[in-house]
Amino acid sequence: MSNLISKRGVVFLILFTMLALVGMQINFSQVVGSNNQYFTFFQFFGPIAGGFLGVFGVITILFAQLINFFITGKEITIINLLRLTPMLFAAYYFGSNKKAGFSDKFNLIVPILAMLLFWSHPVGQEAWFYALFWTIPIIAKFLPDNLFLRSLGATFTAHAVGGALWIWAVPMTSEQYLLLIPITTFERLLFASGIAFSYIVFTNILNMIDVVWDIKKFVNIEKRYVF
Repeated sequence: MSNLISKRGVVFLILFTMLALVGMQINFSQVVGSNNQYFTFFQFFGPIAGGFLGVFGVITILFAQLINFFITGKEITIINLLRLTPMLFAAYYFGSNKKAGFSDKFNLIVPILAMLLFWSHPVGQEAWFYALFWTIPIIAKFLPDNLFLRSLGATFTAHAVGGALWIWAVPMTSEQYLLLIPITTFERLLFASGIAFSYIVFTNILNMIDVVWDIKKFVNIEKRYVF
């Protein structure tokens, strides 16, 4: 904790928060079923905060999202606040790359609960097949540690949390969920690729910074991804 609140730690947290805010302003694609909800470029790198800062990365993302929430003047409602949570779970998943301990058990429970919540909705019972996407974060945890699989698990964890909330907040038909399958597949593969790529880029940048400005004390740098 003391390392994170050092001058170097504060600088890193501020820089990542600023980068996250910029990413949230750049729309990538519109969320199906909504006229004013968009996936942004933040989806391509947000979860990596968990890889570098662990739980504090999750807190950093929450802080950045809250700033963006008030800057954009969103109405304070329960559903709008809940929409902040998918990326938090994604970052936690991405930062939990070990195959043992409470953190991984938690990462298995989240998509299971999301599926149950989805299937408890009448439309979710008809479109039960859509929630099978959320078995991906579970399956990934039982496969060899791999950056792309970790990224895929993280983005589908965000999708699971968001999807479980979405079905209760936005009226959609089972036919619409069927049509969403290829779109979801494409988007999440793209997001996972972006997460893995950005993690490698940031890892190498931070490794170069570490040579002249010791930052390993508060930032996790996975040497296996250093060129």
